[in-house]
Parts: sequence; C-alpha cells; structure tokens
Amino acid sequence: MQENEFGRLYIVATPIGNLEDITLRALRILKEVDLVACEDTRVTRKLLNHYNIDTQAIVYHQHTKDDKIKKIIDQLLDGKNVAVVTDAGTPGVSDPGNILVAEAIENKIVVLPIPGASALASIISVAGIDMQQFTFLGFPPHKKGRETFFKKVVACDIPVVYYESPHRVIKNLEMLQKFEASKKIIMGREITKMFEQVVRGSVEDILQYFVENPGKIKGEFVVVVF
Repeated sequence: MQENEFGRLYIVATPIGNLEDITLRALRILKEVDLVACEDTRVTRKLLNHYNIDTQAIVYHQHTKDDKIKKIIDQLLDGKNVAVVTDAGTPGVSDPGNILVAEAIENKIVVLPIPGASALASIISVAGIDMQQFTFLGFPPHKKGRETFFKKVVACDIPVVYYESPHRVIKNLEMLQKFEASKKIIMGREITKMFEQVVRGSVEDILQYFVENPGKIKGEFVVVVF
C-alpha cells in the first residue's frame, strides 16, 4: 500500500467556550471525515449537533488502551479519514493527542493540523507584556512534585504559562507567595465564555482578590507568572 492510499489524521481545534470560535475549515473537516475521535462523546456531540454534523464520534482520551488506538490506526491505514478533537481547545496541548499522532507518524500516515482556539494563545494575546519568549508547563502536578513545579516557575527568568483547575487555584497562589511573593501574575478564567475575566497584579493581590471573592473561583484558569 502506498502512502497516498492511507487516510489522513486531522488534529482539529475546537472552541474553548464560545461555540462561534471554530474555523470554517474545521467545520468542513468534521463533516467530511469518516470518524471523530474525542475525549467525551457527549461534549463533542453538542458541538457537532450545533453545526448539524452527523459524523460518527468515538472516545479517545488519556486512558484509552493501546488496542483501541490500534483500531483507529487500522482505520486510517484502510483509507478512512479521522479527526481528533478534545473537549475544548487544541489537541496535543496538555492532553494525550500526541500519542495517536506519534502512532500515525510511525505508520507513515499524513497528520494535518487544523488550527483554532487555545487558552494558551488567548492569554498570550492579551497579556500586554513581552511574550516573545515564554515557557509553557501545562498543568501542575496534583500532589507529588508540586513544590518542585512552583520552584521552577519562580526561578524562571522569562514568563511562565500554565493551566490550573478551580479546585487548586488558591493553593497554587499560596505556593507562589511562599516561594517568591514579588512575582506578578496575569490570570485568565472562563476565557471566551460569558463570565470571562482576566486579573492582573502581584501574587499577594491576586490571592487576596480570590480569597475575598470565592464566587469567582470557577472554570479553568490559565496563568502567566513573570
């Protein structure tokens, strides 16, 4: 079988909140492919239904077993086109999209990016500071290695960007204050959604703000420390 007889694997960015934040190309690809591999079919089906797309969706996430990944690869080798999406944002950024991509590359399957929404790119665009160089660290560890993570953050001499859940954001800020209270923060939450907010200030200022406004601790956070 020649390479051009294989199907193509499309890595498709989906909205991180506002359903309008999806490209025309992404919608076309989602309609044309034979299969959509997603983290949660219920979440992805809402997006597909919103745009009247009836393509079959199957589950693919960080706990997907090797045999299921092999089945997706086999379909690509049989000439089927597959789109990979996450619940929100660009696959491969803090999710397991890279595992399937690596397998596709190993099998000489063409992998194509369909760019779009990303919390990382969104916060950088409104940071208002020099972001020509930065370090992205994904999500901090939940337990083991958490102190090491934040020591690395405060020791960095260029801006550091990472994600955090609402359940750990206060502990996150307390850890930053413990290691380097003089650092400044840009923190976005609910980016592109109805209650979107970006707050800026010192570690102490931001910590105090969220302690005094616990109702604001909702949604996923994206943080810039500099």
